[in-house]
Amino acid sequence: MLQARDVMTTEVVTISPEDSIENLARLLEQRKIGGVPVVEADGRLVGVITQSDLVKRSRDLELPPAINILDLHMFLETPSGFKRRLEKMLGDTVREVMTPEPITIPPDMPVKEIAKLMDREKVHTLPVVDRGKLVGIVGKMDLIRGLARQASE
Repeated sequence: MLQARDVMTTEVVTISPEDSIENLARLLEQRKIGGVPVVEADGRLVGVITQSDLVKRSRDLELPPAINILDLHMFLETPSGFKRRLEKMLGDTVREVMTPEPITIPPDMPVKEIAKLMDREKVHTLPVVDRGKLVGIVGKMDLIRGLARQASE
């Protein structure tokens, strides 16, 4: 049975949480990739950042939805949620804009389970983490290549 370690890409392009958004944009454009894991100097994965994060950052600020009842304004978003959106929008560093605590997978996760997880969570790539360290990444194309290789054996 194929596992993450059998199909993952091990030479992963990463970025530091302290890098600028401008450096990130250049990296994504130069490498023609949609996102990268955010890794501390010790190899610990702390987040992911994608083209979608940059697009969201470029949008106009939307105020939280509210209900008005007799001059009482009740916001339908928590203040902390609004604060996080605002910080992402105004952030200058990768840390401020990234998605922290991303969904990760272990190296021994079966490919079928990875496919289910990608479909359920609507993600295209998953970082592979072993003992807290990034060891690879599995994208949809990695899964397809692995399944094709398995079918030809």
